[in-house]
Amino acid sequence: QVQLVESGGGLVQAGGSLRLSCAASGNIVSIITMGWYRQAPGKQRELVASFTIGDRTNYADSVKGRFAISRDNAKNSVYLQMNSLKPEDTAVYYCNADLIEIGQWGKRDYWGQGTQVTVSS
Repeated sequence: QVQLVESGGGLVQAGGSLRLSCAASGNIVSIITMGWYRQAPGKQRELVASFTIGDRTNYADSVKGRFAISRDNAKNSVYLQMNSLKPEDTAVYYCNADLIEIGQWGKRDYWGQGTQVTVSS
């Protein structure tokens, strides 16, 4: 069974920084895409940043220039460096991965349990 485990959330003042980490574990053959989503209270879950096919990066317009996604393929991990945080960045941040497992046909979509990021004004 594959698991995605996030860490690094917390409470920070506006203008501050946080770094989120996500590690995938289990019988993984390859990770197709991996990235971060967030969901604020009363809102739909939205893409924040991701590595797409071909290792291209994709960012939400609201975080461009402030957030940076990176990855360590050897550790099946992805990171999100968040700078110049704003109160509107407050949300639960979820790690997501589409991957292929040993003994399984096709790719499967996995989510982490989420980590809370709160930005105070």
